[in-house]
Amino acid sequence: MRPIRQLLSALLGALVFAAILLGAAAGPAAAHDAAESSSPADGATLATPPDQVSVTFSNNPLGLGAEFVVTDAAGASWADGPVEIVDNVASQRLRPGAPAGTYTVQWRVASSDGHPIEGRSTFTATAGSTAAAAVPTLGTPEPGTTAAPAEPADSAPPFAWSIVIFVGVAVGILVTLGLMAKRRLTSGGDD
Repeated sequence: MRPIRQLLSALLGALVFAAILLGAAAGPAAAHDAAESSSPADGATLATPPDQVSVTFSNNPLGLGAEFVVTDAAGASWADGPVEIVDNVASQRLRPGAPAGTYTVQWRVASSDGHPIEGRSTFTATAGSTAAAAVPTLGTPEPGTTAAPAEPADSAPPFAWSIVIFVGVAVGILVTLGLMAKRRLTSGGDD
């Protein structure tokens, strides 16, 4: 009976070790931040190019390696200065004098857990910039200037597989302990 008990103890130890490894490996993978919205909204039509563009995230991004690239249809860059991060919003100022046309905003930041996240949006300016312009966002009451809000592709929070794995391992450990206790009670504990 002693070899079976040693085998069950080793199995239980291996299950606990596996649960710890899986919990450590799967936990951070579910913690990536996501972009919640952008200003101007993706696909928006503005009267003139804005003074700045920004992206709002689900958590505060890190300032390490943050980058915005804002280009017009001809490929000219309009980003001016470094990316500014305040709380969960990353912003990029634009150079004055931008022409009318379609602009592409490509961004990349480090999420709060250190993993890089990136995205892209576009907006159209119907006239070139001459002065500071207000940036229509998802709540601006200007009919016809802001595209209908679209649900971002990454808007759903990631499924927490680590919790499912942890619960499965915990149930396995409880079943193993129950079987060991039952076997000990039925054998009378005379090992």
